[in-house]
Formats: sequence, C-alpha cells, structure tokens
Amino acid sequence: MESLVFGSFGSPSLFLTGGNYWRSNAVKSGPFPSCSSLDILERCYSVRFQCHHVKHHFRSSEKIFQGKGTKVSVNASSGHPLESEPGTFDPNGKNALDAFYRFSRPHTIIGTALSIVSVSLLAVEKISDLSPIFFTGVFQAIAAALMMNIYIVGLNQLYDIEIDKVNKPYLPLASGEFSVATGAMIVISFSIMSFWLGWFVGSWPLILALSISFILGTAYSINLPLLRWKRFALIAAMCILAVRAVIVQLAFYLHMQIHVFKRPPLFSRALIFATAFMSFFSVVIALFKDIPDIDGDMTFGIQSFTVRLGQKRVFWICISLLEIAYGVSTLVGGASLLGWSKYIMVLGHSILALVLWNRANSVDLKSKVAITSCYMFIWKLFYAEYLLIPFIR
Repeated sequence: MESLVFGSFGSPSLFLTGGNYWRSNAVKSGPFPSCSSLDILERCYSVRFQCHHVKHHFRSSEKIFQGKGTKVSVNASSGHPLESEPGTFDPNGKNALDAFYRFSRPHTIIGTALSIVSVSLLAVEKISDLSPIFFTGVFQAIAAALMMNIYIVGLNQLYDIEIDKVNKPYLPLASGEFSVATGAMIVISFSIMSFWLGWFVGSWPLILALSISFILGTAYSINLPLLRWKRFALIAAMCILAVRAVIVQLAFYLHMQIHVFKRPPLFSRALIFATAFMSFFSVVIALFKDIPDIDGDMTFGIQSFTVRLGQKRVFWICISLLEIAYGVSTLVGGASLLGWSKYIMVLGHSILALVLWNRANSVDLKSKVAITSCYMFIWKLFYAEYLLIPFIR
C-alpha cells in the first residue's frame, strides 16, 4: 500500500537527502509537476522529517501565504461552510486538529456515516433487532469506512497540491500546514487501520466494500500510467457513483444482513429504491463538485464536464437530475401500502424538491463563493435523503 502513495517519488532516500534533490528532473516529472512547490517542499523536509511553521498574514478578507520565493493569495470567504479556515500550524495545539479536520473533508465524513446508519436500518425487521449486536455492527462498519474515507480524500489531496492552491487553498497541504510527509503518513496509516479493522471483524461484505473503495479511490487520484481517472469526466463520475451509490448501499446492507443478523441476503424494495436514488444523487455530486473548481481544472488539464460544457449548463443539469429524482421518489412513496411511509416519503421529497428549486434560482453563477455554498447545500440534501430512506417500506 505504501507504494501506491510514494511510488512516483523514486527511492525512499528522497526523504533523507538534502534540499537540492528536489530540484532534480526526476522530481519535476513526478505527480506534483509545478515548479512553484519545490521551494516549499525543500523547507518542509530535513533529515529528521521536521516541518517549518507556515506564517499566514491577514489583510482584510484575504490571507497571504508566504513561502520561500512564493506567494499565494487566499480568499477567506472561499472556504466551505463545513470546514474552518487555516491558521498557523501548531503540531501540539488546536490548529493541528483544525488542519486534520479540513484534511479529512468533513462533509464526506458526515455523508459516509449517515449513509451507513441509514442503510443498516433497512436490515431491521423488528424492534428486537435494535440490540447491542446491531449497534456494534454499525459501529464497526462506520469506523472502517471513515478510515478508508480519510485515505481516499487524503490521497486525492496529495496528488492535487498545485490544483488545490488554486481551487481550495484552505486545505492543509495546499496551504503548507501539512507537509507531504505528514499527509502521506496519515493516508498510509488510515488505510492500514481500515483494512485491519475489516479483517478483525471478519465480515466479507465489509472487506469487499473497503477493497473496492480502496482500488477506485487510488485509481481516481494517483498519478501513474493508465490511472488518475479524475482526468476523464465520465470515468471520474462512474467511480463516485460506484462507491456512493452501489457499494455503500449494497455492501453495508449485506454486512448487517449476513454478518450481524446471520440472515440470507434479501434485496428489498427499500434497498433497490435507495440504490437507484443515490445513483442519481452521486452523479449530481460528481458533476457539481467540479463547477466551482473550473479555474484550477482548466489550468492543469482536468477535462471535467464543467470545463467542457460550461458552469451554467452543468449547474442546471445537476438541478434537473435531482428534481427528476425527487419526482420519481414521490411516486414511489405514493405507491406504498403503509400510510405512514406514504405520507413521509411524499411530503419529505416534495419539500426537498421545492427547497432545492428555490435555492437554485437564487444562486449567482458568476460567484465562486455562491456556487461553493450551493455545492455544500447539495450535500445537506444528501444527508436529508438518508434520513428519509429508513422510512421506505
């Protein structure tokens, strides 16, 4: 697993040599091709793997990150609502936790945890199923999945440092709060812990979910021949759909059904609906996440749908897909034979559809801040859907 992260850096002695090595052609052709990061990396590494502190200067609503011969302007208003802004990195203080919080991409953490709890509840057939065994099984699944989630988002940041300096300068690797060595250590550690927990639990659906997520997450980000699938819009969207829509729904449901409850696999109406609906939602997230990142993607040759079709067109494609999904959901809910399920599904999805439409029409598509805020709103709708899914019967 270590080679997946460090494979493009050459031999391990790279981290133990002097700063002049970073200027070699071997490194310039590595996964972080921009020369503007070389001096920063030189300062971050020494024989003892020690990192210098990064000084941030605040001027009005901007923060200026200054490195050796490098200056990057960061707009303080561009941060995600679920993520705090970077400060001077203190390995023993609160800023270290804040940096790790941003490194973990908390909106994806929340989405993963909610989805597993929601899907696990679909396996509950009677009140007595809500036993300590159930909660233990859910906790095991969440813990392993969150560690794999941190591996995936962390690996993506390791290979996107230069892009994130343009698109997401508040992330700790892009801002310099974390060194590449620190990021790599976190990524490797969490991937190992995730697989170890899956092996310890002994649930084959859980191990399968972790393995597929690991493979797709690695192929999505790592800069090796035939990989770095995020460069290709359709393949990138399929990776996100496979993990968020298929693996999460089916594998974690089977983990509860087979491993926890010791029952034969049963693909219920509710599970099929959840998988289909989240397929729509995952496509929307895959498309929408690139809308505010168009500047960096264009600069570094990432051929996202937003780069190819334009922000406005992709924005309304996403809104239309979600509105269609909500419309179908109200029809499915209306066909339920249980009165309480029918009312919750129809009313809940109707409200979400109306709220989404009102929000979409108020977004200023010329403002990156407004688009980013709307993207985080889409994630909140994603959370809300997982609150409704357990009521599908």
